[in-house]
Amino acid sequence: MKKYFKVLRKCPLFYWIEDENLIALLGCLGAKVEFFDKKYTILAEGNPAKFIGIMLHGSAQVIRMDYNGNKSIVSEIAESDIFGESFACAEISSIPVAIVANEPCEVMFIDCHRLLHSCSNACGFHQQLIFNLMKDLATKNLLFHQRIEVTSQRSTRDKLMTFLLLQSKKNGSSSFDISFNRQELADYLEVDRSGLSAEISKLCKEGIILCKRNHFELLDIPV
Repeated sequence: MKKYFKVLRKCPLFYWIEDENLIALLGCLGAKVEFFDKKYTILAEGNPAKFIGIMLHGSAQVIRMDYNGNKSIVSEIAESDIFGESFACAEISSIPVAIVANEPCEVMFIDCHRLLHSCSNACGFHQQLIFNLMKDLATKNLLFHQRIEVTSQRSTRDKLMTFLLLQSKKNGSSSFDISFNRQELADYLEVDRSGLSAEISKLCKEGIILCKRNHFELLDIPV
């Protein structure tokens, strides 16, 4: 497990936990590592909501499908990110989304029940772990509300501009890259791809934005 320490040090779940305690902690949590190929479903919709995942290497997307089979990208998972914690902590019977690998991935799974209930060894660092988990959940809640702010807009144009303004603020610059390709951006905004491409072209012609693939620049708009 020591070979993963560099990534785990960046994971918000393990903030302020010393290296000498980390091995013991991972043992208490029943940590195990699994490997997944590109496009492989790491967690399928309907899987039991018992484990919290930590992305050790690679990236993935949280996908939701509606009853018509339309795909929506709920969020992205990057290296050192946590996923599945909301469902596991809520103790729901199964997860309502799918986690799909963007590329070959290494994922550490830990038992949520072991995390939420201190072990018989009464490890002092266990309370810090629970505090870190609660802080992560609060942060994810804020991000969830930001996504609602985007998808609740009435038009494709308004959804796109709201998303770009949030990305600009996040990057602290009017010029930035996004991690989505055009289809993924349409899935995230919950709009038709052709309609999205048309709106991007209009905004470029109107001198409101510049766009080249996944690079955007907002023109004359304060960050």
